[in-house]
Amino acid sequence: MLRATLKSLLARKVRLLLSGLAVVLGVMFVSGAFVLTDTLGRSFDAIFADAYEGIDVNVTAKPKIAVDETQGEQVAPPFPAAALEKVDTLPGVAEATGVVGAQGARLIGSNGKVVPTLGPPQLGGNWLGESDLVRLREGREPRADDEIVVNAALAEAAKVSVGDRVGVLTLEPKREFTLVGVFGYSGDRDSIGGAHEVMFTTPVAQRLMLGQPGTYSSIAVRAADGVRPEALRDDVAGVLGAEYDVKTGEQASEAASAGLKEGLSFFNQILLGFAGVALLVGTFLILNTFSIIVAQRTRELALMRAIGASGRQIIGSVVLEAIAVGLLASALGLAAGIGIGALLAYLFGQFAGGLTLAGLAVPPAAVVSSFAVGMLITLVAALLPALRAARIPPIAAMQDVATPDRPLTKITVAGAVVTTVGAVLLALGLTDNAGGNTLAAILGGVLFAFVGVALLTPLISRPVVSLLGAVFAWSVPGKLGRLNSGRNPRRTAITAAALMVGIALVTGVTVVLDSAKSSIADRAADTIDAELTISGAQSGPRQPTFDPAVIDKAAALPGVSTALGLFNDFAEVDGEQRYVNAATDLAAVERIFHAKATSGSLATLRPDQIALSEPVAKNRGKAVGDTLTIQFARGARHTYTVAAIVPEDRLPGAYLLPRESAADFTVPQPYLALVQLADGTSIGQVQPRLEELVADSPEVSVADRAAFVEQQTGAFDQLLTMIQILLALAIVIAVLGIVNTLALSVLERTRELGLLRAIGLRRAQTMRMITVEAVVISVFGALLGVVVGTGLGAAVVRALKEEGITELVLPWSQMGVFLGLAALIGVIAAALPAIRAARINVLGAIAHD
Repeated sequence: MLRATLKSLLARKVRLLLSGLAVVLGVMFVSGAFVLTDTLGRSFDAIFADAYEGIDVNVTAKPKIAVDETQGEQVAPPFPAAALEKVDTLPGVAEATGVVGAQGARLIGSNGKVVPTLGPPQLGGNWLGESDLVRLREGREPRADDEIVVNAALAEAAKVSVGDRVGVLTLEPKREFTLVGVFGYSGDRDSIGGAHEVMFTTPVAQRLMLGQPGTYSSIAVRAADGVRPEALRDDVAGVLGAEYDVKTGEQASEAASAGLKEGLSFFNQILLGFAGVALLVGTFLILNTFSIIVAQRTRELALMRAIGASGRQIIGSVVLEAIAVGLLASALGLAAGIGIGALLAYLFGQFAGGLTLAGLAVPPAAVVSSFAVGMLITLVAALLPALRAARIPPIAAMQDVATPDRPLTKITVAGAVVTTVGAVLLALGLTDNAGGNTLAAILGGVLFAFVGVALLTPLISRPVVSLLGAVFAWSVPGKLGRLNSGRNPRRTAITAAALMVGIALVTGVTVVLDSAKSSIADRAADTIDAELTISGAQSGPRQPTFDPAVIDKAAALPGVSTALGLFNDFAEVDGEQRYVNAATDLAAVERIFHAKATSGSLATLRPDQIALSEPVAKNRGKAVGDTLTIQFARGARHTYTVAAIVPEDRLPGAYLLPRESAADFTVPQPYLALVQLADGTSIGQVQPRLEELVADSPEVSVADRAAFVEQQTGAFDQLLTMIQILLALAIVIAVLGIVNTLALSVLERTRELGLLRAIGLRRAQTMRMITVEAVVISVFGALLGVVVGTGLGAAVVRALKEEGITELVLPWSQMGVFLGLAALIGVIAAALPAIRAARINVLGAIAHD
């Protein structure tokens, strides 16, 4: 039986290769994700080991708000020079150096624009001199207040050189400096991790990067000879107290690397999610392949039963084929994943400004997951066809066997049950009733929904396919293709379901993002009564801001009736982390947002008072006169009294504070200005004057309301493009499924095709018949995907109504494009099977058994 199975496997190499290719692509994503994150993780380990080289103990102040990598920037507050003096006088300390280092130093390049970076930080600090790690390559160290040095990576990106006058944006507005030096790192590196670094004299760095003269962000301690870092760490911690975070250099390196790895793990989960989609689509392909092969081998398997093979041996035969396919596909997928992981790591390094990558290695998780996933998917997909093969009666060997259509009752009931489970899970997840497992409920609901719809598809495939095929029924090849596409509902449904998954996900995401964009635009039109805005598109880790003085100058311009500046920060409100806003003019908030308080008064808000949106006040049980305690990233904890409650969507944020509170924000500069014009004043009269006011803030621009909305929603288009690229793999696998189904179908219908050719069907007509069959199946799958995706997208939009997505937008044009692409996919997928069908030897085909 084993020899017979192996011979059968070798006789069907091409068709099994096609089914295995789906597993290869899915496993490639899985192994590639692990290789990528392992390579980047070890690279970050090496980077921070370099950064803390020569530091035995590192001291920072404990952050006032704990922020993880997905929430934003972790801000450690500065501490006074007195702490440095305490450490420096400790026994066992050879040297204690006060370090200034913070995010947010943006250099203006030779083109007059801020040098962008979407990954690495934009750091500003104090120049500490040369060391084994840092060396000046050109020029000298900064000595005067208007002198800086930058690392070689930033100098190259900005296209500046020693002697140039350059602008730098920090916690303060643009200042001009003379570039007096360019430095690099050991190993001929232009940067560490692609970071852009600007180094000032210590007093200037303290003022511009920390906002407080005479303070530091950390202390680098070098131990005296014979003193263990662990012992010195404990001594330093004992002197400074619980407000400081004291670590050995090795611990500080590991902690810094762990923070970035947390972000990488999230990225890894995204890649694994797309791998799961690809493998789900691949499951349909393999299931279809083995079902067709079993149907084609009915007589062969029946003969085996007739000569004594048991049902268990027949199952073992099919499962053995699946194991062989799974092993080979997993090995190929692992190899391809290693290559893809290395390529993605290289691209990430280039994107991050020349990140020095660690050597390529294959983590055990990549190997184990590749073979576990590949084998599991293949075996699960082959199980049903194997069970079906075991039920073939021996008498089937003695007659001309055709695989009869089986009733659809069981599969329909199963589909209804699975779809219902998916709907329930989605409802629990989207309404936050999943008991802390929201993401798992949503993902499980989507999976069950897809499988359930796939099980229900055979029920509707015949009538829908017949209707779609009617478009081509004007010719004999078209009629035959239409009939062929509907002759086996199960096979058609499984083939179409593979394409449905990819199209449905793209459609669903498009519905959600288009609805979000429309909701933002409608909300802006409905709630913001301002003709012009000042803001910027984010091109680095920190949101663009500008000089607060611009707001007052804008308000004084002729033709301007109101100018409002808004600040934003992440804070801890009564122990919960929330975004809070501050406004330069609370009376202007009333005018521009039509924010009439239902309780209290917004316009008379004092520095120790706060305004809340109605939903937040209701959820927290707060009324006018109650208090809230807020801890900002900088400064002491503040207690605010609720002085106004404003209807939902009539405040710029759920928590609104007076201008004075912004002094404790991470960046005490406005990120947005809204300008209301006086009656009879045109935009063209005021916009040029506003542009003059922000000439020293190249990160921001002046725009009308439509352009502002377009700027704010541009990220949605980028996100959609990225998702479409990643889901393209699932669609490629679906195309392979159509090719595979048609190729096997051509083999299955060899005699039939020979008879059609014998009675006059020409080669071109044969090719047209196969193409019609492929197009109908492909369009059917896309139609299913559009319908299912629209339903899922609409459900998500409905669940996000409380989050501000109030408009449901159906992307009709994109849906039309998807259906058109499906027809093209059908034509492409049909090419090889159609050519093969047209080349069939007529006499040989008629004699084919």
